[in-house]
Amino acid sequence: MHRRTPLKAAAAAALLLLPLTALPASAAPLPASAEATAAPTTPNDETLVQLFQWNWDSVAAECADFLGPNGFSGVQVSPPQEHVVIPFAEGGDHPWWQDYQPVSYRLDNTRRGTAAEFAAMVATCRDNGVRVYVDAVVNHMTGDGDGVGSAGTSWAKYDHPDLFGDGTASYDHDDFGPCYEEIANWNDKEEVQNCQLVGLADLDTADPQVRGHIKRYLNGLIDLGVGGFRVDAAKHVPEAHIADIFGNLNTVPGFGGAPRVFHEVYGDATVPYTAYAPYGEVTNFDYQRDVAGKFKDGNIAGLARLPDYGGLTSEQATVFIDNHDTQRYHPTLTYKDGDRYHLAAAFMLAHPYGTPVVTSGYDFGDNVTEGPPSIGNVEGNPAGWITEDTDCSTGAWVCSHRHPTVAGMAAFRTSAGDTPLVQRATDGDGRLAFDRGARGFAAFNATGDVWRLTADTSLPDGTYDNAAGGGAATVSDGRVTVQVPADGAVALHVDGECEDDCGGPDPGTGDPLQAIVHTNWGQEVYVVGSTPELGSWNPTQGVKLSTDAATYPTWSGTVTIGAGTEWKLVKIDGSGNVEWETGSNRIGPATDVTWDQR
Repeated sequence: MHRRTPLKAAAAAALLLLPLTALPASAAPLPASAEATAAPTTPNDETLVQLFQWNWDSVAAECADFLGPNGFSGVQVSPPQEHVVIPFAEGGDHPWWQDYQPVSYRLDNTRRGTAAEFAAMVATCRDNGVRVYVDAVVNHMTGDGDGVGSAGTSWAKYDHPDLFGDGTASYDHDDFGPCYEEIANWNDKEEVQNCQLVGLADLDTADPQVRGHIKRYLNGLIDLGVGGFRVDAAKHVPEAHIADIFGNLNTVPGFGGAPRVFHEVYGDATVPYTAYAPYGEVTNFDYQRDVAGKFKDGNIAGLARLPDYGGLTSEQATVFIDNHDTQRYHPTLTYKDGDRYHLAAAFMLAHPYGTPVVTSGYDFGDNVTEGPPSIGNVEGNPAGWITEDTDCSTGAWVCSHRHPTVAGMAAFRTSAGDTPLVQRATDGDGRLAFDRGARGFAAFNATGDVWRLTADTSLPDGTYDNAAGGGAATVSDGRVTVQVPADGAVALHVDGECEDDCGGPDPGTGDPLQAIVHTNWGQEVYVVGSTPELGSWNPTQGVKLSTDAATYPTWSGTVTIGAGTEWKLVKIDGSGNVEWETGSNRIGPATDVTWDQR
């Protein structure tokens, strides 16, 4: 949860806040093992996807239908515990951030589904080789007011009478604090870690009983098969408490070993990233700001050799181009930026630094607080508006991990493994190509023009599918010649070598084609047809055309269209929605065409 997210309380009167108390110099004594707990070692070839606010049934279906088959190894899901229900206005939708205000630790019912549906999702993902990572809210409970939670539990700030639905555990006023005021001085570590984040009731994690309740909640999730946790607002929990809570959890069934943990920390001089690195991976916002900013500006030539951002090594860092917070409140580069955003995500998966997380969610337009697409109220369900099933063919949902530039890159990352990066080419500020040992070659073009590239590579001679958007390329005598699309990429890897039918034309061959096509925001134009070179009528395997501000609506590219070949123009938006050219199929070669749609 972002520290500056605006909160709106429920309609009830706010409780009085106590005066700021003197903060303790140190927390209550912890087990000796807590401080010594080391972060588990993790592979650096994994690719995670955050399916922000997707319901449990939709996550399960995505694990089976796409994530598992395409090599994505983990999925981060929204908080599964009972949450507050806060409409903005009568009849209005419910803000996304209500899910980060726990009422209890019950899984019985949220707007994303029931406990049974959650358990079924975890099992389905596990069966398809995908670990589920829960967004765990352990720093705080609710904001001001009172009400009834998504599972029907009554609550008030500092009063949570039934944490597990069985009457065995509760929180009252003494389980919070020791500071009952909102954080005011962000340069004071004691205040940052012991006072209230944006007015949310801060749990007193110095109390062993409070930590015990949190561990009971987390272990219950692990016993269902959850593989680990993204720890929301970890920066606001003292390190020793984090060490005790997450260093003594159950073994993950099915996958084995300790749960994988990555902590949300906005690192700064007051609370550095490295303070939490001994207890898991750490979300690296310095990486996000730098890499996203350089792709946005077209200044990527120097990104082959990345620093240890904020002092975090590759093994310690979790990286991302955006997440649910930054895309709303610090939108350096988001799905709204189209191809350049997806290009940056593909780069993140090709570069060996950190564990990458691709973000998919929903289109919130100009309303940064808007909740997910919903079917509205369901009679008898106290969770408020219920989240609809995800449909990536509509504009309501943003399925960035399915975008043609991104979808194949998890396989590239797995294939590259831990091989070193060797820079092979640059061309101005906006172009970069590198090898991943002898297992992969990738080229990125953050400009508005096609990059005609010939480069050395250690990739063995052969013909390879392009994992970053379709087509194929041939390596011969240690060299590769490709045309990298404007704001596009070419990524080849040894497990993507093809023998007969490759997934499209060699990016370095074909004849020039120009097409006049008027598009909506976010749409791209492809040439799709009856031959393997044109994707065999699979839109995402066709040939992508390019345009820029100076040439629009003219889209251009290099295409192989033989005599008698049937083909059409196709528009594809950032969510994978496909719009086919109307009328009869085009037949045979052409140099200039118009999609007459007006």
